[in-house]
Amino acid sequence: MTAARSSASPGPLNRAGRAFGRALHLPFTGAAKGIRRATHAHGAGESGLGKLIELHAVNGAGDVMVTVALASTVFFSVPTDEARGRVALYLAITLTPFALLAPVIGPLLDRLPHGRRAAMAGAMATRAALALTMSGAVATGGLELYPAALGVLVASKAYGVVRSAVVPRLLPPRFALVKANSRVTLAGLVATGVAAPIGVALQRIGPAWPLYGACAVFVAGTFLAFSLPHKVDSAKGERKAHMLTHGERKPSLRTVGPSVLHGLQANAAHRALSGFLIFFLAFLLRVHPLAGQSPVVSLGIVGVAAGLGNACGTAIGAWVRNRPPEVIIAAGLTLALATAILTAVFFSPLMVAVLGAVAGLSQALSKLSLDAMIQRDVPESVRTSAFARSETLLQMAWVVGGAIGIALPLNSEVGMSVAAAILATGAAVSLRGLLVASRRSMQPPRRVTPVPRVR
Repeated sequence: MTAARSSASPGPLNRAGRAFGRALHLPFTGAAKGIRRATHAHGAGESGLGKLIELHAVNGAGDVMVTVALASTVFFSVPTDEARGRVALYLAITLTPFALLAPVIGPLLDRLPHGRRAAMAGAMATRAALALTMSGAVATGGLELYPAALGVLVASKAYGVVRSAVVPRLLPPRFALVKANSRVTLAGLVATGVAAPIGVALQRIGPAWPLYGACAVFVAGTFLAFSLPHKVDSAKGERKAHMLTHGERKPSLRTVGPSVLHGLQANAAHRALSGFLIFFLAFLLRVHPLAGQSPVVSLGIVGVAAGLGNACGTAIGAWVRNRPPEVIIAAGLTLALATAILTAVFFSPLMVAVLGAVAGLSQALSKLSLDAMIQRDVPESVRTSAFARSETLLQMAWVVGGAIGIALPLNSEVGMSVAAAILATGAAVSLRGLLVASRRSMQPPRRVTPVPRVR
């Protein structure tokens, strides 16, 4: 009996091995539990929003690994000392996925309201396969790299459109749409920040390794998409509204109400400013860097400021309660316009960095609010098309802003004055309409008094 008990009990080496294994396992399990608590907080776990947040984090991690892999290739390599025609070609390439997305993918997904999990899984699986295709050509820059990279962009935007349309179906009780959108977006930003250094480390092993990592991430995302709640694909309890008046008019953004239209105009101004600042400052800071800094460091300072502003805007959106999205967009546009005017008048390196931060913050909040208005005001039957078309228009605004930045002479005062003019144009066409629409949305519905019947 004693011999049997002694043989069954673990020895000191076994106990030490198990303790060492638990010590190695604990950081990963602890981190996983912490992530799960954060993504499933405030009812997001019960509604299914938590799983969508995790899926979007996976999406961000995979996309940034693809970006790291392509950063050293001719596809994304656009040095500021090259001819401006080369940069204009890059702008045209970035517009192509949106031009394909709006007229084809949006209406197609509108007709498949029961297949949204499959659509997101398909976008993930497509990028996994294309990442493997690019892995063989990323070092040599072979011709197959270009259509594969373009396919990754199209699949990424298709996923984003469906994800935005799915959020209202997973909204927890008493949860504002702006807050839900910001939670999802913030998860993508955090995952991007975590995965970027991992992608850089894989790049040091070999140019194809970040793409191998992206492939693994997207495969995981494919299975995670199917784990979303079944109500993502269910239309139970929903009434399909149709934006049809005076006969068989096709739905368009002109029929969705003033809030979405004015929100889109304000966001177009933000996107045009973003494209303008990226390309104008890329050329300007190379010729006239910030005081005491190299051109690369100068551009990096402005880029970090804009990135921090974007992250802060997303985080602020997560704390927004039930503020009308029209008010948020109007406030962000006014703040950005005031900062641009001050930068044009009192141009300095500090003001340029402040403008980048404010532009990133206001753009993030405005985009979250626009998504919330589309989710709130656009009927379910055409919501995906509305997202696709709005993304196309915003990308076109970004391209127009970038083209202005490329063509403009490298004069700081002139450039900042043009930046202020871009925002002033957006404010002129949208600000009053946004404020009027916000007052209407906050008014309680009128109670109709029944007319007594005369006998």
